[in-house]
Amino acid sequence: MKNKKGKKNKPQKTPKTFDEPLDLKNAPHTFVIHRGLSCGYLVSLSRDFRKIMEPFTAINLQEKKTNKIKDFVSLSGIFHVSHMCIFTRSAKSLSMKISRMPQGPTLSFRVHSFILAKDVLSSLKKQFVEESSFQHAPLVILNNFTDEGNHTKLMAQTFQNMFPPLNITTIKLSSIKRCVLFSYNPATKLVEMRHFAITVVPTGVNRAIKKIAMKKIPDMNKFEDISDFVLKSQMLSESEFEDEESNVTLSQALKKGNVEAGQSGIRLRELGPRITFELYKIEADLMTGEVLYHNEIIKSVDEVLKMRKRRADKKILKDKRKKVQDENKSKKDKLKDEHKMKTGNKQFTVTESDRKLLKDAEDAIDDIPEDDTEYYKEEIGEEPEKELFENAIKSGGRKRPHIPKFKTKSFKKPRTEPKDNNPGSRKDRGKIGSKGNNFKNRRGSNKRK
Repeated sequence: MKNKKGKKNKPQKTPKTFDEPLDLKNAPHTFVIHRGLSCGYLVSLSRDFRKIMEPFTAINLQEKKTNKIKDFVSLSGIFHVSHMCIFTRSAKSLSMKISRMPQGPTLSFRVHSFILAKDVLSSLKKQFVEESSFQHAPLVILNNFTDEGNHTKLMAQTFQNMFPPLNITTIKLSSIKRCVLFSYNPATKLVEMRHFAITVVPTGVNRAIKKIAMKKIPDMNKFEDISDFVLKSQMLSESEFEDEESNVTLSQALKKGNVEAGQSGIRLRELGPRITFELYKIEADLMTGEVLYHNEIIKSVDEVLKMRKRRADKKILKDKRKKVQDENKSKKDKLKDEHKMKTGNKQFTVTESDRKLLKDAEDAIDDIPEDDTEYYKEEIGEEPEKELFENAIKSGGRKRPHIPKFKTKSFKKPRTEPKDNNPGSRKDRGKIGSKGNNFKNRRGSNKRK
């Protein structure tokens, strides 16, 4: 189908929608944001933490100062977000909060020290960064979370629920490329978080053959033959020695010389960041609720009961006020609708007086003569001159013709030039000896005479 301009309308393409698998929807997703005073290292720390939580996080989440926590909570249901991590910097300290969406609980940590990922990589002799390792969720390792306190169990459960669970029967070993370590120290009550990359290398093999099996190009400059390279492999340097504790038997075949039911060694390479923090508060709700645990403030049973009663009274009063507000709003809406109905009926009803006025106006319009000459005769009593309405009769009336919007035709009369007896071209009018110039000279000579 063509439009008014004659161009063919292109059919609109409907966007393709892809349904995510059920296991991806049910997997825990995380928002990582920062609040408080602006600081460069705070932004870098939040980005490094997002790298740890990949791929189930918004790596390019753009946040503004005007955004509130309610904005992220409202989006959590759309994007299947289950946890939110908030780094907050104040004038005194740096804190980290981990909240379960959308109704809590909220764990508040005080950050004692941290090292960014770029600083960790720069301190290593051999840096290891593989982007494909961030396509799968990391393995969670918890150490020393065996304290009898309920706050310690809740803390360990929160760390474990932030990452998707691993099914031992269906998981592929090639997808386990990273691990996150949470180590708890009962004496200092500090939790240390470390982030590592996992690599698997074959063991029980000559070092030279191991390099070839792992598809590493060896330096053959000092050897005349490949046999010299294999026989003199003790001359090669190896930074990591083979330990029996780090050797495992693989249940699946992997790449680079790691065969099924064979011995392979596990190597850990740190990726960063390093964060050391301490739990100091647990709240029942999403950042505003009853304090279940506090590291510094310990209250008695009577104080806890009084606080619960005070909180319950506040909630009852809040619900009562909200109910009154809803009732008042419904009354106002009802009155407004009634007022609209009353005023609206008056506007659209036609009374007898209105009909009479409309009829008189139509009769008055019918009595007006359409011919200008007849109107002139009735009013003045004389016949008009022919030249008075001659142009109007030729053009069909004095009214301007209707010009549609899509037409740009001009109905003005073209400008006419005086006819000359001996016309010359416009180019030759300014030249000496041309017909146009002679015509002007003749007109000038007649005036002088």
